[in-house]
Amino acid sequence: MLSRVRDGVPGPVPPGLLDGVRQWLAESGGEPTPARVAQALREHGRVLGDAEVLGAAEQLRSELIGSGPLEPLLADPSVTDVLVCAPDRVWVDRGGGLELTAVSFAGAAAVRRLAQRLAAVAGRRLDDARPWVDARLPDGTRLHAVLPPVAVGCTSLSLRVARPRAFTLDELVAAGTVPPGGDVLLRALVGARLSFLISGGTGSGKTTLLSALLGLVAPDERIVLAEDSAELRPEHPHVVRLESRPTNQEGAGLVTLQDLVRQALRMRPDRLVVGEVRGPEVVALLAALNTGHGGCGTVHANAAADVPARLEALGMAAGLDRAALHSQVAAALSVVLHLVRDRAGRRRIAEVHVLDRDPSGLVRTVPALRWGAEAFAYEQGWQRLRALLRTEASGEGPGGERGA
Repeated sequence: MLSRVRDGVPGPVPPGLLDGVRQWLAESGGEPTPARVAQALREHGRVLGDAEVLGAAEQLRSELIGSGPLEPLLADPSVTDVLVCAPDRVWVDRGGGLELTAVSFAGAAAVRRLAQRLAAVAGRRLDDARPWVDARLPDGTRLHAVLPPVAVGCTSLSLRVARPRAFTLDELVAAGTVPPGGDVLLRALVGARLSFLISGGTGSGKTTLLSALLGLVAPDERIVLAEDSAELRPEHPHVVRLESRPTNQEGAGLVTLQDLVRQALRMRPDRLVVGEVRGPEVVALLAALNTGHGGCGTVHANAAADVPARLEALGMAAGLDRAALHSQVAAALSVVLHLVRDRAGRRRIAEVHVLDRDPSGLVRTVPALRWGAEAFAYEQGWQRLRALLRTEASGEGPGGERGA
């Protein structure tokens, strides 16, 4: 039987009854409205009160057109990620590291059904022949799922929640991502129209920081975004958003990130932004940045010093030889901002590097600033960064103090 109503909140619907009602609704067609749920329950010989019928209707709607047991987590504004490893192992990240929740599914089959339904909502196929999917849901949530047996034991489901608006730079300072006074440096970086990359690991806050910085771009400039999954949401009045597309079930219709970068160049961008540089699009991006277009993007890297090697690997895989790649990087990019996430889950800008060339002609990064609890600390590359930002006349450092 249905559990009793406690404090006005109906308990969960038993799986057997839920399956029966779901099947009846599917066979008869129509939305799971309270009236139709009540009729389905009567067909199954159950006579229930209004609160119980409403509870069953809400649970069925969540199962059929919502996100099932994950719906309360995804509705929580503090949640950034929801990760399902097993029916009773659902984790969330609220900005302070992963937490195990009390949410659970009826079984592995329920997790699989939810993953497949979400994939279908995103217009993607997820089955034994195509056991993984990476897509964006209509509300902007990033979906990744892998079915068994590739995912051992249970479907692996990862959801990254899209914020309705971007963080402001002041909010990132308050959250500790940017040290006190560091916003002065970042505003100067954007104002100087320097091309830069934001590096870091997965979940370190690269997209969040980039969205905040794009919000600082002058309102009379045109920003063109090229992304695999549209996650950047800058607060800016003139943004054009382009999103790549996989092939359809007939193997046609592919639109790559490289295609988008090429199209963006024909759209008169003042700022060309690649959400994540991770493939052959690096060649088109570097070519664009060497033709007078300002730009920026993110890249996965362990440290700022590793960014040139990362770009080299991507460029050479796309057919660009090493010498040409380093020449393009040296001319195209000026600054690398590197983000880390500590053991407590806090995200912060760990270091700021400028790009330089060694005697052999290869690009390297030179530390200019590193994280400090009170302000950025100066490193050997600060004088070069200050020159790039054109602050020699004021002689002010990133926190409003005299430079070293």
